Amino acid sequence: MAKSLKIVVLGGTGFVGRALVHALQAAGHRVDVLSRNRETQRELGVYENVRTLSTKVYDAADLTRHFFAADAVINLVGVLQNNGFGGKDFERAHVTLTDTVIAAMRKAGVKRLLQMSSLRAGEGDSHYLRTRGQAEARVKSSGLDWTLFQPSVIFGPGDGLFCRFAPALKLLPVLPLARADARFQPVYVKEVAQAFVLALANAQTIGKTYPLVGPKTYTLGELVKYTAKVLGVSRLVLPLPNVIGRLQGLAFDVLPAALKPFSSDNFKSLAIDSVSERNGLTELGIRPTPLELVVPDYIGTSEHQRQLDAYRADR
Repeated sequence: MAKSLKIVVLGGTGFVGRALVHALQAAGHRVDVLSRNRETQRELGVYENVRTLSTKVYDAADLTRHFFAADAVINLVGVLQNNGFGGKDFERAHVTLTDTVIAAMRKAGVKRLLQMSSLRAGEGDSHYLRTRGQAEARVKSSGLDWTLFQPSVIFGPGDGLFCRFAPALKLLPVLPLARADARFQPVYVKEVAQAFVLALANAQTIGKTYPLVGPKTYTLGELVKYTAKVLGVSRLVLPLPNVIGRLQGLAFDVLPAALKPFSSDNFKSLAIDSVSERNGLTELGIRPTPLELVVPDYIGTSEHQRQLDAYRADR
């Protein structure tokens, strides 16, 4: 059995974070999940070796206190939308936080950092990809024992892809779609989590960047049509001309980040195909799962709740 490590996770209560925390504790590791408010994340307390700790994640002193005695830090924090215009929220979540994590790790004497990024980070002119690239540069020059992960769009229960489009497809006979020809290689969230777990146990992953992609490439339009097929509804997916798609993004920019279904920065990000000829999953010994084997089982259901229920049943 692999050595049990103490792992501190930032972003452990999000979509990928929940899958990763489950995988880390299943591998025998002790996990501290840092959260702005632990009282809203009490469900993770079902795991014996997982603690959720209230933390000011942008406070270097607070992070340093939590990093002491850790074997590794995993930073999953990322945002897809910005409040208002510009890119200040991307800058804060991706660049400022990464700088703070690195500084805190140095003070706490922790060397091992696993950092979530994005496929095609640093390319194009979106704030999202630009700041992801800047964060990668910070990590690479940190002097830490780092590993970077660059997933394409991630699918799984509660995702921002199939679970995002399913409610609209249930209601609307026609779905206008910007950047319908944007290309992705969707990757399963459980396999993204597995990649992190395997990298922790393998010193040869230090100093490497792993693109994480699924076995097949799809356009956004194809993915939305597939969602409708799984739901058993007949819907017209209407690709929008770029000029209309750009205006659609600008119209939504005025909304708070939590309410934005789309933005002008999303429009810019989608100009860069999220695909890769390399696949870090196979390099780590993971066989990528086709989405068709998974998506029909979870649209409208919660795999995370099933994991928690199964864990309780085994105790």
